[in-house]
Amino acid sequence: MISAGDLRKSRDLDRDELETLARDHIFPVVDGTEATFLFRGAADEVLMRHWIYGLSSTQPFERIHGTDFWTLTMEIPACSRVEYKLEIAEGEQRRLIRDPLNPHTAHDPYGANSVVHGAGYEVPDWVLPDGEARPGEIVDHVIGSDVFGERRTFQVYLPARYRETRRYPLLVMHDGEDFVKFAGLKLVLDNLIHRQEIPPVVVALTSSPKRLEEYAANENQGRFIVEELVPALEDKYALVGTPEARGLAGASFGAVTSLHTAWTHPGFFSSLLLQSGSFAFTDIGNEHDRGPLFDPIVEFVNAFREKPGKPVEKVCVTCGTYESLIYYNRSMVPLLERTGMDVRYIEARDGHNWDNWRDRMRESLSWLFPGPLWMVYE
Repeated sequence: MISAGDLRKSRDLDRDELETLARDHIFPVVDGTEATFLFRGAADEVLMRHWIYGLSSTQPFERIHGTDFWTLTMEIPACSRVEYKLEIAEGEQRRLIRDPLNPHTAHDPYGANSVVHGAGYEVPDWVLPDGEARPGEIVDHVIGSDVFGERRTFQVYLPARYRETRRYPLLVMHDGEDFVKFAGLKLVLDNLIHRQEIPPVVVALTSSPKRLEEYAANENQGRFIVEELVPALEDKYALVGTPEARGLAGASFGAVTSLHTAWTHPGFFSSLLLQSGSFAFTDIGNEHDRGPLFDPIVEFVNAFREKPGKPVEKVCVTCGTYESLIYYNRSMVPLLERTGMDVRYIEARDGHNWDNWRDRMRESLSWLFPGPLWMVYE
């Protein structure tokens, strides 16, 4: 196998040898804690654009003399997962592209990024199709909302072999439809239920047409969930219908509205999954540098830190080490623990992205909804 050390010698290779190298190997090549990237193409400058908070987001490639090949070697800590693009500059034009020599990609609502895996990272087997796992079903719904004064669409995941004669726990997932599209949530649920790591669970997959407004600690979102969505689900489906069998989840702004909803309706849910929460706060006053969208969030988180209460029994917090939000999430954990809630914190070398949130699902969901206890919901 070619090593990063060998690749650094590529500056001494001729064009034919470089073409053979590019043809015969998948890039980037990871060797220990280093990853070496190769790009071929006409350019005045080639830059690595990644999303690792705390590291300069633009890492320059070096052109191999006399060729149109460019190379970069950078540190990638063990078990890391890093999404990136290449910035290609030609004259005054600049464009961002996926790495042509890297087949690994990750998708989000804005498109796709290339992905490099550090040594030791493996895509979890429970996110891959399992022919033995019975598939659940996703059902479309529409609800008339007095809170929002309009009709709202949402989806419901029903586990395989769902029966009206049983009673199921309920998980409400903010941005649920995007979790299905970009984090493979349906497949993950199918697999974890099949493996009996979580019980058969009904999952409400919600979304918002004004997400950055309604998920920013907006009390109407909480009222919609508690006063309209959950009662409608309990009328329609065979749910346990008591707080100990209800959970609420979300990522980024979705984590904010999940915590806010539980805080303003204490005891309605028993568990929270908060992934990469946008929990911006200040220690003095409410002035911050996150922009006006965060004004209501900062006001809420400051108030929550002042008087958190005990809105639920169990909270699982996950965050990526490479996120700009890592400080806020780390800071929230001891506060949550002091309330008497049972808290689990999961951190991984990843960024603010859907695959990070996907990769944390097994550990978080099996702790909040442990499989061996599923019969209590019958």
